[in-house]
Order: sequence, then structure tokens, then C-alpha cells
Amino acid sequence: MLTQKIFLAAQNGAEFVLWLLLALSVISVGAIIERFLTLRSIRKQSMKTLGRLREALQSASLNELEELAKDRETLEGRALSYALRHMKEKGPEGIEEIFNSFIVMERPGLERYLNFLGTIGSNGPFIGLLGTVLGIMKAFNDLGVEQNAAAVMSGIAEALVATAVGLFVAIPAVVAYNYFQKQVKGIIQGIEAVRELCIAYSKQGKRL
Repeated sequence: MLTQKIFLAAQNGAEFVLWLLLALSVISVGAIIERFLTLRSIRKQSMKTLGRLREALQSASLNELEELAKDRETLEGRALSYALRHMKEKGPEGIEEIFNSFIVMERPGLERYLNFLGTIGSNGPFIGLLGTVLGIMKAFNDLGVEQNAAAVMSGIAEALVATAVGLFVAIPAVVAYNYFQKQVKGIIQGIEAVRELCIAYSKQGKRL
């Protein structure tokens, strides 16, 4: 019968779920480390660029923008170089679209692996719960066969491990996801700050 087949599948289902969670945990840790190092480097450069932007605002000079545009190592510098080249060739119209297009192109790279971390964070507990349910099914099936309550209690205790492991995998993923989203938002805001400054100069009729 179908029920017996399900019980048969549950015999090793809990252990399989634990191995799956372990694999997801390893991949998740790797993604967290990669994103942390990458976004920290980008964010550090962005903070330096924002400091130079403050100087540009205080001096009200285009020279600072020209210097920023020469820094191709930063996202802000590359975006600004495209915008200034557009201003020289076609005038101030369309500058905002240049920056917006640049943000759209760069965002996927900044948010790499974040969807994966979000998925692990939201579904990890459910995967663990599935392992627990399968383990409990096995334990009660064993009770019906062996009539050994001690073995059943031991089996249920082992089954609950899957839920704990699911939470253990999900919680770091959720924390990392929220942290990285905040970092990406800060980087995007830095590019937007350069955009607004560039647009402000263009509206004043200042040309390079």
C-alpha cells in the first residue's frame, strides 16, 4: 500500500535530510564569506569616495568630480566617468538615465548569492522539520514492530535533531542576508549621491 511505501521511504529520510542540511550549511558559509570580503572591500572604497564628495560640495568645484571620475577602481568613479563623458558629448540631458542604467547593471553583481541565502534562511527550518517528521514516522513504525518504547523515545530524540540543525543553518543565513542587503543599499546610495551631485552641476549650466 501507499502508506507502507511512505513509511519505507521514511526509514532513511531523516538521515538524508541531515546530510542535505549539512551540504547547504557548507555552501551557505562559503557564500557568506565571499560576500563579506567582496562587499567590505567595495564599501570601504565607497566610504572614501563619499569623503571626497563632501570636499567637492564644500569647494563647489568640478575639479573634484574630474578626479573622482579618474578612479576606475570604485563604482562611483566608473559611473561618474560615464556621466561626464556623456556631458561632454551630448550635454546634461540623460545623465540621470546613465546613472540609473549603471546601477541596474551593477546591482546583480552586488547581490550575488543573496537570493540563495534568503532562500536558505526562510526554508531551512522547514527542511529540518521535514527530517523530524520522517524520523518520528520511523520511530512510531518501529514501535508497532518491536513494541519497544525506549527505542521509540530515542528515535524521537534523534529526529528532533533535524529541526535544530535546520534552525542552525537558517539563522546565520538570515542574519547575513539582512546585513548584506544593508551593505548593498549603502553602496547604491553612494552612487546615487554622485548622481545627484552631477545632476546639480549640470542644472547650473556647468560644463566640463
